[in-house]
Amino acid sequence: MTPKEAIIPEAVSRESVAAAAGSSEELAPRMVGESKSEMTELILPNDTNTLGNLLGGRLMHFIDLVGAMAALRHTRSYVVTASMDHIDFIQPVHVGDLLILKSSVNRAFNRSIEVGVKVWAENTLAGKHRHVATAYLVFVAIDREGNPVRVPPVHPMTEDEIRRSEGALRRRENRQAESERRRRAKLAPAGVGSVRPGNG
Repeated sequence: MTPKEAIIPEAVSRESVAAAAGSSEELAPRMVGESKSEMTELILPNDTNTLGNLLGGRLMHFIDLVGAMAALRHTRSYVVTASMDHIDFIQPVHVGDLLILKSSVNRAFNRSIEVGVKVWAENTLAGKHRHVATAYLVFVAIDREGNPVRVPPVHPMTEDEIRRSEGALRRRENRQAESERRRRAKLAPAGVGSVRPGNG
């Protein structure tokens, strides 16, 4: 997602964006509860494949939207999706189900935040819910010109919030290690670390 595609809250003023550009020490920590967001979608035939199951790409779109809502609430600035770090499709979602998505900020770093999203499907006729997906997304806060800005820290309170914050740090370390591995692979001499092409 490019800066032009950033989700831009109408209520954000130039002053609040400028304030977000200050150092992290100047930004007061925010509670996880302040960023919690929820959305519900009725799954229609246009959302599904030929088997009547929700398309994975459509689900990812919904996850990105509800994740951005939490990111906006925490940063109070423009945000862009940097990555969908991890997603588990646990069970299919069927046409006619209500899709319930909940998101909250797990941890804030310097200019980025990790948002966790959990998704349930509700069969309204049976009155039953089932957990269908979990995802972790990274958003970067930016100003109007697309430059990254600092984000407020997150203040986890409960054991679950602390656990998710620690998990977010581990995932960030894994992302950085993978990024370094890819960087080194690009710098490696030709033929190193790759399979030689066959003669046939």
